[in-house]
Order: sequence, then C-alpha cells, then structure tokens
Amino acid sequence: MRQVGILVNVSRFTGYPQADELLNRTLAVLAERGAAVRMNAAGAAAVKRPDLSAPDAALVEEGDLLIVLGGDGTILRAARLAAGRVPILGANMGGFGFLAEVQLSELPGAMGNVLAGALVIDERTMLGAEITDGGDIVQHCLALNDIVVTKTGVARIVRVAIWVNGEHLSIFPADGVIVATPTGSTAYSLSAGGPLIHPQVDVIVVTPICPHMLTARPVVVAGTAEVAVEPLDPAEDVRVTVDGQESFPLHRGQRVVVRQADARTRLVRLRPPSFYSILRTKLAWGER
Repeated sequence: MRQVGILVNVSRFTGYPQADELLNRTLAVLAERGAAVRMNAAGAAAVKRPDLSAPDAALVEEGDLLIVLGGDGTILRAARLAAGRVPILGANMGGFGFLAEVQLSELPGAMGNVLAGALVIDERTMLGAEITDGGDIVQHCLALNDIVVTKTGVARIVRVAIWVNGEHLSIFPADGVIVATPTGSTAYSLSAGGPLIHPQVDVIVVTPICPHMLTARPVVVAGTAEVAVEPLDPAEDVRVTVDGQESFPLHRGQRVVVRQADARTRLVRLRPPSFYSILRTKLAWGER
C-alpha cells in the first residue's frame, strides 16, 4: 500500500489507555513498509506529528486504505467521507463496535497482515437520499446506517406518509420513521423494534418510531425499491437525520426520497466476517 489515511476521534483517543504509544507503533510499521501517511489535523496534533496533518477529504484522495480510530459513529462518518473510494479498517475505541475489525490495542500487530493484503473486503450497502420540493432537489445525503425523519423539540407526534416505488404504503402518526440498510438494522431501527438483517441481504427496512397505532409495523422492501417519506402536518421542527450525525429541515410539502446508493462501503476484515458471531458477542446473547 502506497498511501494510508488515518482518521482519529480525538475525544475517544485521549481517554484510551496507551493510545499515543499504540498509534506511534502503527505509524512505525507503516513507515517501515514505505507507506505515506496522512492524518486528520486533530489526530496529528494529538500525537505531535504536524507533518502528517491533512484535511479530512485528503485522507481518501488517491489512498489505498483509511484507518479509523474511534467508535461506530466515527466509522459512519468515515464511510460517508470515503463514499466507497477506499477500504476502511476500523480500530475500536468506543462501545459496541459493530463495524470495527480490531481494538486499538490490536492495531499495530494487525498491520503486517493488512499491508500484505491478507484481508477480506466486506462490502456494505449505502443509502442515497434526496430532499425534494416539487421538482427541485434541495439536499443530497449519503448514509451507511439510516435516514430518519422525526419530530424534534416539543414531544408531539407527526403524521407521515410513505410511498414505495410510487405506490402509497401508509399514513401513520408517530415520532417518525427510519429507513435503514441491513447494516443499520442493528442500530436505531433495532431500538425501534425493527428486524435484524444480515448485511448481505439486499433489502431496505422501513421502521416506524413509536407509532400511535397498533397496526403500524416495520416493513422490509426490496433493495431496488425507492422509498419516499413526507410529513403531512403543518408542524415545525421535522427533520431528516443522516446516520444520527447530519440533520436537515423537512418542511410540509417536501419529501425525502431514499434508494440504494451507487457507492458501497468497503470494510477491511482480517478474517471472514461472521454476522452471527458479532450478534452473540455485542448483544451478549446467551449471557443474560
């Protein structure tokens, strides 16, 4: 590998035991193998390597690998940044770590196999969304986990209408609705009662959030489907949230139209991925 980007979540990094030592050992391995390294500005400052500092966008430009130090949230941000252009190796410093492949403590030792190409690429579906107003596109979005339409501010429900491939599906009052990928089925959608979906199943999950009607249930649609969501009430503070990290207003008369994106997130695995093993480990199945 000729060029490696490193994206560091400094808020996690500063509280992780021996984080400086582990990252510097990783940098030493990369230098020995002749790989050029670029690091986000905050990360470079944290390890006192201003010579490696680069804008976030530069970390994926002409890169061969993006190493992400943080939790699942940092990997989600990296997935949108990379947009499928470069594979991502997640080193977990967070909680669940569904998306990470190694703990930060394991990263220096894992780099030999990574640089030798002894790895598997785990491709994950992403969602592309457009906020539309009549015939105009107001905003483009890209997500690895989910696109969420929800009411903010005062705790009041909002009526939402949903279409699938232009066919009206339902109208229900709720806190909102989640449109998720299989990867996102283990995130907010799971908390809202949605099904767990294997990452390689080609579907999109539509999950109501706390619907005020007993018949509103999650719906699994084909991966090729187009899902449109529109708030019907003249309510303020309805927003579209992308991967729980980016947020945009959604006004009455506007829709968010969601479909699979052309880009696919590429996660580096050092062993064949096992979705069921991850579920057992992260959700502590059989241990409670």
